[in-house]
Formats: sequence, structure tokens, C-alpha cells
Amino acid sequence: MFDDTSRLIYLALLLLVVGGAVAANLRRRPGEALQQMMIWALIFLGIVAVAGLWPDLRSTLLSRQAVLEDGRIETPVAADGHYYLTAEVNGTPLRFVVDTGATSIVLSQRDARRAGIETARLAYLNQAQTANGTVAIAPVRLDTVAIGPFTDTNVRAVVNRGELEGSLLGMSYLTRFAKVEFDGNRMILTR
Repeated sequence: MFDDTSRLIYLALLLLVVGGAVAANLRRRPGEALQQMMIWALIFLGIVAVAGLWPDLRSTLLSRQAVLEDGRIETPVAADGHYYLTAEVNGTPLRFVVDTGATSIVLSQRDARRAGIETARLAYLNQAQTANGTVAIAPVRLDTVAIGPFTDTNVRAVVNRGELEGSLLGMSYLTRFAKVEFDGNRMILTR
């Protein structure tokens, strides 16, 4: 409560000082004062826009995988500490969390539908133990999985019937690479 009251008093005093300076400047040179107010308003709006969009910009610009000249795939660690890879599943780009604790490729309901799998027709006969408990899963075969220059066909995966936020790229797929290494804040896949 004390922090909120002191902040409110500080902001009120700041508003009085800035407002007084603006009022005085408006009386002396109204045209120039309005021009400066417009410039500062645009700067303020630009800062607010960038601050509001920063999480989206950062995830888009900074967490991009790259195919290196020698064919290796490199991806930086994301702000949340995870590594993400975008793979084309049946021709549809899907974003995966690289999960060395997952046995196989695990598709969320949403991603499975995006990849052309009719999730309502699947037989969720198997179960998987997750950090959130036991969930029903259905085995599927993916026509293609492509990451960078590498395309695999007839790939085994499962569709999670639970509330999975995104899809997981597990060990059954990662073992298709000759080497998976972590170098600083990068993960590098080599075939």
C-alpha cells in the first residue's frame, strides 16, 4: 500500500512539473510547443508499441533456426530455456519443443489437425506418463517430416489427447541425427 501511495504522489508531482513547463511554453511559443508535444507523443507511442510487441519480436527474430553451409541445423536457446525447431509435417510447418525426455514425436491436437490428421477418428488406446499425469495417446504415421535439408518419410509419432500446448520433438526423431550437441546457447544437429 505504501509503495502505491508513494508512486501516486511521485507521478502527480511529475505531472504538475511537466504540465507547468508545457503550459508556460505554450504561452510563449504555441506553435513550437505543439510541434514538440507531437514529436514526444510519437516517441512515446513508438516506445509503447515496441515494448508491447517485444515478446513477439524477440521470439520471431532471435529464436530462429538456421541451416549452416555444411548442412548442420542450428537453433538458439529461447528466453524460456527451451530449444525450438520448426519442422514441416506433411508439408505444414509446425513448431516443436525439443524434448529429450519424450520418447517420440508428440503432436498436440491442434498441430495434428493442421498436418491433415483427423484426430476424431484416432484410436487413443495407449497411455503416456507426463509431468501432468497420464494421458491417452494414439499412434500415427507421418508421411513426411522435414527440417532444413533433411526429409524423412513414414515417421512414427503419437497424437496426445490431453491439453498439450505445443508439439514435442522427442528422442525417436533426434536419434536420426548423427550428433546432437549443445554449444553455449545453441543446439546443433548434424546428420
